[in-house]
Amino acid sequence: MTNKASAPLPPAEPGSRTTKLDWLRAAVAALVADGIEGVKVQTIAQKLGVSRSSFYWFFKSRQDLLDHLLDYWLDTNTAPLIARAERPADSACRSVLSIFECWVDEALFDPKLDIAVRDWARRSQAVRKVVDLADERRVTAIAAMFERHGYPREEAFIRARVLYFMQIGYYSLGINEPMETRMSYVAAYLRCFTGLEPTEEEIGDFHAFLKGGGA
Repeated sequence: MTNKASAPLPPAEPGSRTTKLDWLRAAVAALVADGIEGVKVQTIAQKLGVSRSSFYWFFKSRQDLLDHLLDYWLDTNTAPLIARAERPADSACRSVLSIFECWVDEALFDPKLDIAVRDWARRSQAVRKVVDLADERRVTAIAAMFERHGYPREEAFIRARVLYFMQIGYYSLGINEPMETRMSYVAAYLRCFTGLEPTEEEIGDFHAFLKGGGA
């Protein structure tokens, strides 16, 4: 996939209220709500209140829209996770807490979109390859994070898989916990993921992130 979603967006169609990003966001909403079968040009046009012909101002075809949709997912869900895995930190606990930011802030990682794309991948080998590559990139970045903190390479890789697969499984199972309950487990999760005891300051800074409204 080319990184179309991050390229400069063209201006709105003359006389139209919509932009390319409007179409992409509407496609995301349709994918999450109705699956890939729901991502239809006419349906999205109706939801946006514009004519079907306006679609072709921004996209060559429905497949072009789907390609952009995948790139949008990579930009919104994979890039922030990798950026936090690469963020400098003075302890493994702080690094893991940086990853946790994605799990508690949907502006950094949209779980509903992630699950919708994975469901789409079950129907398309081409999409499956993109998802597999994204998973590999995410795990690789987290493993490198653990290695920077001195964990042996194989152990860093396994810790990365445990951390990442646990969270994706959490979303896939549709577990719904109050944020207060989730936060009560943070210290225990850190001990399991790092083998270290987090400091009060580390936990406090993460709570401050939450209280500040996230990213």
